[in-house]
Amino acid sequence: MDILAGLNDAQKSAVETTRGPLLILAGAGSGKTKTLTHRIAHLLANESVWPNEILAVTFTNKAAREMRERLAQLTGQANTRGFMPWMGTFHGICVRLLRQDGDKIGIQANFVIYDEDDRQGLIKQAMKELSISSDQVKPRAVSSAISSAKNELIDPAEYAVTANYPFQQSVAKIYAKYEMMRKAAGALDFDDLLIETVRLFRESVEARNKYRTQFKHILIDEYQDTNAAQYNIVKMLVNDDHNICVVGDDWQSIYSWRGADFKNILNFERDFPGAKVVKLEQNYRSTAAILEAAHSVISKNVERTEKKLWTDAEAGAPVQVQGVYDEAEEAFAIASRINAQATIGARKYGEFAVLYRMNAQSYALERAFMQHRIPYQLVGGVRFYDRKEIKDVIAYLKLLFQPNDRMSFSRIVNVPTRGIGATSLEKFLLWQSNSGMDIISALINVEQTSTLQARAKNALAALGESLRSLQARIEAESNPSDIIEQLIESTGYRRYILDGTPQAEDREANLSVLVSDAKSFATLASFLEEVALMSSVDTASDEQKVTLMTLHAAKGLEFPVVFMVGMEDGLFPSSRALEEGPKQLEEERRLCYVGMTRAREELHLLYAQSRLQFGQRSYGSPSRFLEDMGHAVATMPSPSMQRHDDFTDFVMEYDIGDQVRSSQFGVGEIVDIDGMAVSVQFSTGVTKKLNVEYARLEKL
Repeated sequence: MDILAGLNDAQKSAVETTRGPLLILAGAGSGKTKTLTHRIAHLLANESVWPNEILAVTFTNKAAREMRERLAQLTGQANTRGFMPWMGTFHGICVRLLRQDGDKIGIQANFVIYDEDDRQGLIKQAMKELSISSDQVKPRAVSSAISSAKNELIDPAEYAVTANYPFQQSVAKIYAKYEMMRKAAGALDFDDLLIETVRLFRESVEARNKYRTQFKHILIDEYQDTNAAQYNIVKMLVNDDHNICVVGDDWQSIYSWRGADFKNILNFERDFPGAKVVKLEQNYRSTAAILEAAHSVISKNVERTEKKLWTDAEAGAPVQVQGVYDEAEEAFAIASRINAQATIGARKYGEFAVLYRMNAQSYALERAFMQHRIPYQLVGGVRFYDRKEIKDVIAYLKLLFQPNDRMSFSRIVNVPTRGIGATSLEKFLLWQSNSGMDIISALINVEQTSTLQARAKNALAALGESLRSLQARIEAESNPSDIIEQLIESTGYRRYILDGTPQAEDREANLSVLVSDAKSFATLASFLEEVALMSSVDTASDEQKVTLMTLHAAKGLEFPVVFMVGMEDGLFPSSRALEEGPKQLEEERRLCYVGMTRAREELHLLYAQSRLQFGQRSYGSPSRFLEDMGHAVATMPSPSMQRHDDFTDFVMEYDIGDQVRSSQFGVGEIVDIDGMAVSVQFSTGVTKKLNVEYARLEKL
């Protein structure tokens, strides 16, 4: 297969530049994944580079899987299992590095990985031991502060030195206690995966040289989204040949709030003198009209690289800007347009996406979609691996894998209920920590303690026997799915979830999915790593549903038709960005650019004159980003004005005293009429003010 076939000139240049540092500035929809994939294929096929000599970092597991599959096709690889062993996310690669060489800095190979819930749970335990009330300091805020510190490579001692305010001083104490407890449990949180890898390479010359020698080529995707720890890992792994290729777009850097620093990509040429820069400017996604409007927005930013996206595609329909009265009218206008196109077969529901700045904006949209019977999926809801029954089973598995994991033990010790009180649990854990035994061994030998009553001892011993039996299955290298099935039965968990509630069937079905998912993994370790590294971005969308999601969640996706709602100053850009100044405003503008370039064929931007936010109705002005677009957009007339003209006669059909029926509220009597709105006192005693077009009242 000709690896260069189908590439444009810029893409070919990026593929064939295989020596020295290379910066690929890839605009939205410019085929960066294709370029990166073909570049790796070229190294394998034409440059005598072996798969294990290439470190290729993506930002989602899904992207890594897709790239591996495309690479296999390009290079004629029949089986992707074990192919490109060092292709994955930063976190996934760091897990592997630490499993192999973490012992050089005192990290045992059987560490477990704590997710955000685990971290907050351990923080709560630390706060309890420090007598710090959650009324004073919120565990979620502490977790965020610790995460930020770790991403900036700041340890507890360094944090304490600069802790000047009461909240920071509390965090400093909790941070130190949290780290002590986490290490005792043999666990690493997500941030630790990165910072411990940095520590590994800083403290172990042997480990650093091993991987600098092994990785002859390093490729990093989405380089604009790297944080300080990731940046340091990359810098320490690049060898003297400087064969590093980074791909990214500073115009799409929207994650500063989680530590990403887009200046890493702006400073690449400073970090690697003599670097070649290739700009991918031909867009294969959007129409010329959409690109022109998006460029008009991003060009107002000062801190950015220079490029101009272009397309061979036709101009397409102008970007539509529409003003509405409020969020209900905004949602109704979108639902009506989608319903009309889907009804006549012009488009499928899966071709539409609605993007918003804040999750709270989805409420009005969901309500309108339900009223129109439009199927939709809300991206950002409870993920599969975040559901209680799934997290319970995973906690059991973590404890089996790492029997010093107190967080997992605390979660499952009374799930199902075993009658072990908080005092008994505290006494057991105190005895266990002084005994020198891990938790499961201590459960087996709980008779040795004199501090517990017989009832608690019996319950703990029974749990210990069940866990020991499951451990034997692991030692016999049983498939993870077999272990889960036995766990569900032997611990009584299946009986526990089948409690007769309407949700019982769904919970049991979720466990069945978990068992099926685990069958594709050879070991429990590999299964737990995959579970821990899963992200919401990796969730596949349903083509038969309209997608509702935040602008941040939309990055990397594309849809034929995109609606961006809430285009008002104070909402988008956010009031915080307006208060904090140019730096935050530029990130908001990049976020707007990201949202606009998700659209392939149609882009609709809506703003409301008034909006209900945080329980208060506010009145705002159109977003300054709309003004940035200038003549690149077409303004549509307000639906409310059209209704005022077109539906006057329709409104006059109602009169005070009329009996009406609402599908939502039942039967009632009209007690007031104000333009398009009627106030109806329903038989339930509730009075509602309704828009007659939205409410679709039936006159009795």
